[in-house]
Amino acid sequence: MSRTIVEGGAVVAVDDAGTEFDEGHVVIDDDRVVAVGPGSAPPQDGPVRRIDATGCLVTPGLINTHHHLYQWATRGYAVDAPLFGWLTELYPVWARLDAESTHAAASAGLARLAATGCTTTADHHYLFPRGGGDVFGAVVSAADRVGVRLHAVRGSMDRGRSQGGLPPDSVVEDRDEALAATQEAVAEFHDPAPGARVRVAIGPCSPFTVSTELMREAADLARRLGVRLHTHLAETVDEEQQCLREFGRTPVEHADELGWLGPDVWLAHGVHLSDAAIARLGATGTGVAHCPSSNGRLGAGMARLRPLLDAEVPVGLGVDGVASNESGGMVEELRQSLLLARARYGPEALAVRDALRLATRGGARCLGRDDELGALRPGALADVAVWRLDGLDHAGITDPVAALVLGPPPTVAALLCGGRTVVTDGAVAPELTDELRRASAHVRQEGTR
Repeated sequence: MSRTIVEGGAVVAVDDAGTEFDEGHVVIDDDRVVAVGPGSAPPQDGPVRRIDATGCLVTPGLINTHHHLYQWATRGYAVDAPLFGWLTELYPVWARLDAESTHAAASAGLARLAATGCTTTADHHYLFPRGGGDVFGAVVSAADRVGVRLHAVRGSMDRGRSQGGLPPDSVVEDRDEALAATQEAVAEFHDPAPGARVRVAIGPCSPFTVSTELMREAADLARRLGVRLHTHLAETVDEEQQCLREFGRTPVEHADELGWLGPDVWLAHGVHLSDAAIARLGATGTGVAHCPSSNGRLGAGMARLRPLLDAEVPVGLGVDGVASNESGGMVEELRQSLLLARARYGPEALAVRDALRLATRGGARCLGRDDELGALRPGALADVAVWRLDGLDHAGITDPVAALVLGPPPTVAALLCGGRTVVTDGAVAPELTDELRRASAHVRQEGTR
């Protein structure tokens, strides 16, 4: 790959020094950033590809720390229901997923994320309908097709309705079967090398769909294999009440008891957390994927973002599955996180640059990749978003970060992942729309597998 130069626009590096240029350049060699500086790039040896960022803002690619890509086939269900009612309606629909429909949904979802500035996505896939084929592999192949980076979380559930859980028994697994399949997924897809495009984490779904035995053994397995851990936790009041009733512990206390806190763990949501729980997350380095749009759509509540940040908890942003966030765009979550934080804690609770940092450096910390993702600095992976801000939507907003966070979602003029162009002028492959329509029609059919 020849050297690439992005120049002519404002540059916000989101590095430790807070580097920003009103007009600057980023120089990329192969898949790495080699220089960031003011003005035009100096003369280069050899062939150069140039990306004109005039009228644009250049930032690191955004990092989505929590998603369920299969849900792109099931938008618009249970639109006025809380979490448990929403799940009860959707589980039987999801039971009809197969590898083909999952691949179509994941491809569409990843393309939408890329078109909104996202270069890395963590996808939590915990549904394995019987007879559905290799649905996990279908998600991985979708990331390769779209060209973005994937942290694929091999989820699991072993508490169906017959065991007091919410999902139908047809989509849950035997504990030993789930653990064996999880180990196989790590062996097949996880790349521990620097610059990896696919990594695998281990992620039993949640305390109300997973036995304590599976939670504990999954944590042991992850640490033996050297991969990260992810699960849903403290999303709703109903979940806390169920944990107290079944285990005599809050969700965070329950996770702690099962070995599910630590710097190799990030938790989805973390909405209902006490001061003690937040302090414990901070002390253990446990991350939180903050999903403001999904939490608002389901009425789950507003996460205590300011106290989490004050406790030095690693916090990233998550779009979450689009059955609970029909937009599915990453850049919208910057604005949502800021608005909800200020609604709860006042106008100084979250600055516009704090919101951008959540979506970049915060996400990289949650995924254990702060050394190579989330900032534009020499040696970092060349995951770069170029945002067009020179149109009517952003005219007159002199601070480009304020324009990005507070204004309408801008068009992505260019998105690079590892130096490779993924998006140009917001374009998405048109065939994905037809594939998604077919996948949605498939899961809407009567009956189950």
